[in-house]
Amino acid sequence: MPSLRCRQIGEADIAAVAALFARGFPHRNRGFWLRAFARLTRREPPPGLPKYGYLMESDGIAVGAILVICTSMREGNATTTRCNLSSWYVEPQFRAYATLLVSQALRHKDVTYLNVSPAPHTEPIIEAQGFARYCDGIFVAVPLLNAVFGNAGVKVFAAHQEPAVDFDPDHWDVLRQHAAHGCISLWCATAERAYPFVFRPRLVRAVLPCAQLIYCADRDDFVRFAGPIGRYLALRARAVVIVDANGPIPGLVGLYRRGSMPKYFKGPQRPRLGDLAYTEYALLGV
Repeated sequence: MPSLRCRQIGEADIAAVAALFARGFPHRNRGFWLRAFARLTRREPPPGLPKYGYLMESDGIAVGAILVICTSMREGNATTTRCNLSSWYVEPQFRAYATLLVSQALRHKDVTYLNVSPAPHTEPIIEAQGFARYCDGIFVAVPLLNAVFGNAGVKVFAAHQEPAVDFDPDHWDVLRQHAAHGCISLWCATAERAYPFVFRPRLVRAVLPCAQLIYCADRDDFVRFAGPIGRYLALRARAVVIVDANGPIPGLVGLYRRGSMPKYFKGPQRPRLGDLAYTEYALLGV
C-alpha cells in the first residue's frame, strides 16, 4: 500500500484540488472549481464538520478529493444537520483506496448525507455504501398553465422585500442566502401569510431555459400557487420548472420522468421533496 493520508481540505489545498477536479470532470474547467471553492469559503459549516470536504494525498500530492457541503436547517422546532456529497474523484492508480476517503466523509452518524446528482454507473456503489433512494425522478411542470384565472389577490415578489404579512424569519434567511448564490428567491403572499420559494435558473441540454425548484416550505405550496409563480417565472424566460417527484403531481400540468435525476440519502432524517437548499444545485449551479 502506498503512503496515503486522508484529511480535511484546507484553504491552502484549493488550487491543487481544483486542478484535480478539472482532470476528473473534463466538462468543468479549473475556473469552475475555483469559483465553487470561493462560494464555500464564504460559508461557515456547522461545528465539527468540514468547510470544503476531504483530501487524499500521497507523498504530499493530492490524488483524490470529495467535496462536502454541510449545513444545519431549522424548520419549526426541529434542526437537521446534513451534508451534500457533491463531487468525488480519485486518480485511477489510487482508486483501490477510495473507500478510505469515503469513510472519512461518512463518519458522522448524527448527520444526514445526500447524494443528489449520482452518475448512473455509481448508483450501485453508493447503495453499497448504505444510501437509499428517496427521489425516483422529476416532474417537468409548466406552472403558467395552472389556474390561469385563479389565485386572485396573491402577490409574488422578490425575496429582498420584506412581506407585509406574517412570515417565518428563518425562511427569509434561506431566501436571501440563496439569492446571493444566483438563485431566484421569491415570496408568494396571500392576505394572511407569505410563503418562500427558491428556484435555480438552468438550461436543459444547454438549450431550453427552465428553473429547478430548490426550496419551498411544503411542495403542496408550489401546487397551490403554481399559476402566479408560473407567470412570474415566465416573465423571466423560465416557463418550465423541474420538480423532484416520485410520480405525477396531482394539480400540476406537466410530465413525470421516472429515473431522471434520482437522489439518495443516508442517515437519520429522510429528506423531503421540495428541499434542495444548500446543495450543489443551489450553491454551485451544478
